Amino acid sequence: MNKLNVFIICVALVIGTAAGYWFALKQGDKEDSMSMAIEQKERKPLFYRNPMNPAITSPVPAKGEMDMDYIPVYADNDSDAGEPPGTVKIDPVTVQNIGVRSAIVKKQILSRTIRTVGRVDYNEEMMTRLHPKIEGWIEKLFIGKTGEQVKKDTILLNIYSPQLVTSQQEYLLALNSLQELKDSPYEDIRRGAEEMVRISRERLEFLDVPEHQIRELEESRKIKKHLHIHSPFEGIVLKIGAREGQYVTPKTELYMLADLSTVWVFADIYEDDLPWVNVGDDISMELNGIPGRTFSGQLAYIYPYAEAKTRTIKVRLEFDNPDLLLKPNMYANVTIHARSQQDAVVIPSEAVVRSGMREQVFVVRAPGKFEPREVKLGVTSEGLVQILEGVVPGEVVVTSSQFLIDSESKLREATAKMLESTATKQATDMQAEVEMDMGMDMDMDEEGQHDHSTEYGLGDTDSKHGMNSHD
Repeated sequence: MNKLNVFIICVALVIGTAAGYWFALKQGDKEDSMSMAIEQKERKPLFYRNPMNPAITSPVPAKGEMDMDYIPVYADNDSDAGEPPGTVKIDPVTVQNIGVRSAIVKKQILSRTIRTVGRVDYNEEMMTRLHPKIEGWIEKLFIGKTGEQVKKDTILLNIYSPQLVTSQQEYLLALNSLQELKDSPYEDIRRGAEEMVRISRERLEFLDVPEHQIRELEESRKIKKHLHIHSPFEGIVLKIGAREGQYVTPKTELYMLADLSTVWVFADIYEDDLPWVNVGDDISMELNGIPGRTFSGQLAYIYPYAEAKTRTIKVRLEFDNPDLLLKPNMYANVTIHARSQQDAVVIPSEAVVRSGMREQVFVVRAPGKFEPREVKLGVTSEGLVQILEGVVPGEVVVTSSQFLIDSESKLREATAKMLESTATKQATDMQAEVEMDMGMDMDMDEEGQHDHSTEYGLGDTDSKHGMNSHD
């Protein structure tokens, strides 16, 4: 046998083998197609769903606006009966391709530092507006410049008042009467003189006459022309309302004074920071006008309303200011050290799917199986969010690609609801048919009984007629 024959035989064998393999494949594909067709024929679709809008369904095959066929929906016999609606199953390859990542639900300490801008202001509880309690004229003004610092009991001005002169005269007369009547044998007279002295002195005190002027009057027995107005505390002069020679009344504001030993700082916080803030929180503050210095204070008050324009909440902070470095209307950088949340159940913030109506996460129940679960959120801090209800420590939640899973979950949930609605409708229709059949049977029975009674009635009538004719 020559080489040419050997080559021809080899080529023939290769061609035959390939043809047989191809024929076997075609047979297998044909059998698979026939089995799939038989299976599709045996499985009857429950309804048909619009491929562009799953909420639109049809009981019969139809086409959408873009000439796309509706997708048939079959009963899912492979799903577990105990699975929550919307549970998604994805094969591991797809999970890896779409980049699904997860995180473990943990219990840890959650803390937050709030930074904002504040404005230094006066302590409203340490401000005073001085008004005279008498009418008169300003004789001498000792403190006549705004911004001037005064100490407690500093004389601010002298005022002349005829009412004050009259009150001093009454007090001196009462003192002289007491001096003459103190040895009287009549007790009522002595008590009357003592009562006049007490009343006259109280009148001077009510007119804000200083104690040292009353003692000088008692010792010298000389009427003072002027009344001294003293500073009630150490502070600065914010406003001067009268000048020398001016006639003043109790309506006249002589001075406005403020004590700057303690100051208030007003700051604004956003609504999402409000759950963290509490009265008594420690505050640190830095100012550009006082470099290298950090002031410590406390949060004193949270105002019970929000600003209409900025949608922020105002808080009041208190700081000691012994060196008077903090000046009203200065701006400051404020840091609020909020109290930490102990043993908070937390997950990454990106794991939460917010739909507006609810917040949910996807819990990994098994490899490739994701369960949607609604959660109740707490406070947030540094990329973490507190979970009040919905998950427990140790569970695993999806932190990426959950929006793709969410889309599939919503489709499955909608399908489950449609299936449930269809099953309920079928059960209702079946029950109605049964009740209708039972009603028809009862009507037939009643009709038969009615016919028999009529027949029996006719027989009785005939017998009666027969008896009558016989008679």
